[in-house]
Amino acid sequence: MSYASEVKKELTQLEVHRLNAQAELMALIRMNGSLKLANGNLTLEVQSENSVIARRIYQLLLHFYHIETRVLVRRKMKLHKNNFYVVRLRSHVSELLQDLGIFADNQIKERVPVELLKNDLQVRSYLRGAFLAGGSVNNPETSRYHLEIYSLYQEHNQMLLEMINRYQLGAKQTQRRSGYIVYLKEAEKIADFLQLIGATNAMLKFEDIRIMRDMRNSVNRLVNCENANLNKVANASTKQLENIKFIAATVGLAALPIKLRNVAETRLKHQEVSLKELGELVADGPISKSGINHRLHKINDFAQQLRIENQTSLER
Repeated sequence: MSYASEVKKELTQLEVHRLNAQAELMALIRMNGSLKLANGNLTLEVQSENSVIARRIYQLLLHFYHIETRVLVRRKMKLHKNNFYVVRLRSHVSELLQDLGIFADNQIKERVPVELLKNDLQVRSYLRGAFLAGGSVNNPETSRYHLEIYSLYQEHNQMLLEMINRYQLGAKQTQRRSGYIVYLKEAEKIADFLQLIGATNAMLKFEDIRIMRDMRNSVNRLVNCENANLNKVANASTKQLENIKFIAATVGLAALPIKLRNVAETRLKHQEVSLKELGELVADGPISKSGINHRLHKINDFAQQLRIENQTSLER
């Protein structure tokens, strides 16, 4: 089972009061429902690819509206040919849609009436229904964090954006394919949204995985930084030894000032030690790490100048 399916399964197991169930059904039917008119009779069908969501719709309608429905199982003919589920309602359709604020004045209302979302719990319930109907969330173990809710209509998508951002979650929206999405990218905001809609266990799992990922990433960054520093030190040490050996082979270390010569001779004898250890071993020491580093730079400059002079002599 995918992480998104785990989240939705947990959400369908929540117990809700009637007004909150009304808000949840409002989103589920508005986003996944379709109306059919045959022989003067109105039929409502709510479709889902998830069996637990179809069962949730069936149970909410039965428990809070006492309406008998049918759940049909159909099979897709394209792609992976997965089953999908249809909750079909043939009676009390108009009354239900009017009570849910979806149908009024002989037309479908694209925007949810504000008066039907009177308090915080109802807003959360509507967002829960919207996520069940058109939401998805990436597994937190994957390379990026992403949660989104797909909506067919721009006005409805804008409404979802406003609902989510009343909780300061920083959601954004964009157009995709034949519809629109509102989405979250920040891990902490995704966890807050899951908590907001009631997926507490999924949120805790998300946070556990996120913390472990962040710890692994921090350790990897530290290791990479340490390796880079070690490589930098090794390269610098190699360059120092090359320059000292070059000076010794051309003009001899005696050509160096005494303080530089002491460092050069000590470095040749102790090639693997750190700058701090080198400062303790040098004849006129102990010398601080910065002092040793300064003298090695002077030796490098001396070697570079010597190479320039040799090159000039050869050109002549």
